[in-house]
Amino acid sequence: MRPDVKDAAYLHDMLVASNDAIEFAAGLSFDQYMQSKLVRSAVERQVEIVGEAARKVSRAFRDAHPQVPWVNFQGTRHRLAHDYGDVDHAVVWRIVRVHLPALVPQLQALLPDPPPEDGGDA
Repeated sequence: MRPDVKDAAYLHDMLVASNDAIEFAAGLSFDQYMQSKLVRSAVERQVEIVGEAARKVSRAFRDAHPQVPWVNFQGTRHRLAHDYGDVDHAVVWRIVRVHLPALVPQLQALLPDPPPEDGGDA
């Protein structure tokens, strides 16, 4: 099943946020991550975006692509947004180091190819 325009936009948001979170934590150890409130906040925000966009992807598209852990990312977003005082930083770290890098190729495979650039003379 190919995504419609709205689903493609949400998938794109998930991909961008995933890549941003991965980039923000790149090169850091867990201890360095824990020492940087700025990085932790930035990573958590991107993980929230992944979960919110996953929630907004149509049920039909999610059902057609059960290999993507939609519910897991939605649940993580809910925990970060509503249980913000009880964030398990080790879990967020595992998400950014393990789960998001696994998600990126899944999203890339689901996204339609961008339209070709017009190489003609305008």
